[in-house]
Amino acid sequence: MLESFAELLGFVKAQMRALEASIAELIASDPLWRQLNEAFRSIKGVAGRTVARLMAELPEIGTVSNKAASKLVGLAPLAQDSGKTRGQRAIGGGRGNVRAILYVAAGVVRRHDSEFAAFAERLSGAGKPRRVIRVALAHKLLVRLNAKARDVRCTPPTDAK
Repeated sequence: MLESFAELLGFVKAQMRALEASIAELIASDPLWRQLNEAFRSIKGVAGRTVARLMAELPEIGTVSNKAASKLVGLAPLAQDSGKTRGQRAIGGGRGNVRAILYVAAGVVRRHDSEFAAFAERLSGAGKPRRVIRVALAHKLLVRLNAKARDVRCTPPTDAK
């Protein structure tokens, strides 16, 4: 019984590797995508799956403002105010798949980037809950990725591989 599961898992892993290779070929075939890939990967901790997910599910990256990108992904804190009452700022909506991968990537970037680590420590020292810190790191990463994409889109793509 376990042998059949191991065989099935091996088959699925092989299919995943083949799909990842196909996606990498597609990214390498387009000059703009290739430049975006290089720009995103210049942030230590951002890997191929993150880049592929961003390109597939957030094609607007680099063409919209940071606030618009945050709202598209669902990382913008939205006010729950009414009259004189000031409610909690909550995130939600947007593209949950992109938000989920940004959470994971931001945790990895935090381990490799001293600026992200210091930011998280500052929030932790201020008594912020872990989820708030995670959202803030993902938002910070999205803003940085959006800026890199904007820089790439402002320069003409090069055709050299």
